[in-house]
Amino acid sequence: MQLEARQAFTLTHPGGQDAALAFVRDAGVSLSRVRFLRDLWADAAGVRGELVVPVPLLGEVDLPFVSSLHPTPDGAKLQPQPVTSERAWVEVAGQARVSAAGEMAFDFQFRAHLRLPEAEGWGGAAFEKMVRSAAERTLTRLAGELPQGIGAALLDAAR
Repeated sequence: MQLEARQAFTLTHPGGQDAALAFVRDAGVSLSRVRFLRDLWADAAGVRGELVVPVPLLGEVDLPFVSSLHPTPDGAKLQPQPVTSERAWVEVAGQARVSAAGEMAFDFQFRAHLRLPEAEGWGGAAFEKMVRSAAERTLTRLAGELPQGIGAALLDAAR
């Protein structure tokens, strides 16, 4: 089962363009206050951790992710890397573009991969449909929390 969510938003760095570029190119700093990320580890090459998703009927699902980080002339880009040997994982992709005024335009995409037991009969199919619907709503809600988390990290970094 694959589930997708996307979140695009804009924040302005009070320190201007150079400070904004440094902020978006340091995923460890910019993602540090995002509540649904756990065990976040980042360096100049990339970022990894777990996206924690509470899924009704299944409980809390930890979705590991690995993304490479690539500086661009006007910001940075996260490119998802495959996670092997996991029943559930998530691709985290994103791009941040910085303007001359320090405005940072973020665009994140999440694609969760969940392997569920084979659905048998109409009851199994109904269960799978309920899990899919609940998980999609939850992933979309979590993606919607990104502006607040990155905004909090921005306040910390600007101090």
